[in-house]
Amino acid sequence: MTNKIKLLVADDHEVVRSGLKTLLAGTEVKIVAEVATGSAAVKYALENEVDVVLGRIKLDKPDLPILILSTFDNPTYVARAVALGASGYVLKGCTRDELVAAIRTAAAGESAWTREELRRVTGALATPRLTADVEVPLTQRESEVLRQLAYGLTNKEIARTLHISYETVKEHVQHILRKIGVSDRTQAAVWAVRKELV
Repeated sequence: MTNKIKLLVADDHEVVRSGLKTLLAGTEVKIVAEVATGSAAVKYALENEVDVVLGRIKLDKPDLPILILSTFDNPTYVARAVALGASGYVLKGCTRDELVAAIRTAAAGESAWTREELRRVTGALATPRLTADVEVPLTQRESEVLRQLAYGLTNKEIARTLHISYETVKEHVQHILRKIGVSDRTQAAVWAVRKELV
């Protein structure tokens, strides 16, 4: 019997945690703990031995593989996961075999990213302004819009959150892209994560 892969599950929905437990029963993956918050996951991972974390957090253990399990096939979320050094991004609609394969790959210290996912964001990661430590003069409002954008919100949602018009948000986004020197929202999100604005 091979050694089980020790998995820590971090998700704020009990249904998801229970479902994963059922799904992974009888596989080489053993859920050693399940937590509801990012801070609880960090605490557990620092105090106990785990091989992979399935959740949406960045840990103080940079070598610990983290898989993001998400409902959203959103390029901005994918970009944030890449920028934060996740081992892969798995959609909640995946099959048991796909999930186990991704966990196995991550536990081996390899990348579980598909070529397709990486292609969507590699352009963003190659942005010159990302590497250059240039101070970008964003206004306070632009910074707020950029932060919301990096969280994956649409222009309509940003307008609602910040109580400004949709047109104003569109204008801010255009200014942000121009100032940062990127061509789309995904690249702007990666830039924001790398600059620790989110």
